[in-house]
Amino acid sequence: MRARKQKAEAEGAYSQKEKELRNSLLLQVANIPGGESIKKCIQCGSCTGSCPVSYTMDITPREIIALFRARDIESILSSRTIWICASCYACTIRCPQGVQVTDILYALKRLAIEQKIFPKRFPVYSLSKSFVYLANRYGRSYEPGLIVAYFLKTNPFKLLGMIPLFLKLFFKGRIGILPKKIKGSKNFSKILQEAEIMEMVVPVVES
Repeated sequence: MRARKQKAEAEGAYSQKEKELRNSLLLQVANIPGGESIKKCIQCGSCTGSCPVSYTMDITPREIIALFRARDIESILSSRTIWICASCYACTIRCPQGVQVTDILYALKRLAIEQKIFPKRFPVYSLSKSFVYLANRYGRSYEPGLIVAYFLKTNPFKLLGMIPLFLKLFFKGRIGILPKKIKGSKNFSKILQEAEIMEMVVPVVES
């Protein structure tokens, strides 16, 4: 099946879904300062060699760019790589072409959430979605809520094993039971909503 897909792509017969994913990604990349540098990648592998967590990835940062060029966005979104990225920016700093690798991975992560395309048996995206929800609601992260939301979506039974740690942190005054909103949380949410709107107004140029 993979061979048929590659043959179809070689002939320019891209599926409508792939075209939509590519256009959506180009829209995301257009909002990244220096995002056009994605076209300058020379496949030297500096990004992969610099990445401290590349050994846990199923697709390396270098291969991410290669798959983008091969117009196989769906394979990228279905990988674990975009959720494993440690956001250390080592790949970006050491890229000889100035490719904004880390920011591109963030764009791919946003696209994966938007399209609901996630890697199988690797529910880290649930943690990301829970964090975004809490940030929108309270203007800050709330660790107990983040942990509860994550395990309720993945493995509720593991919550029981977190109780001793929660009690220890609670009695030491390091964590609260109820979340506290920041001042002006509504304004903060509006800023996030405006940022999402801004991502949708950039014209897409297929390449």
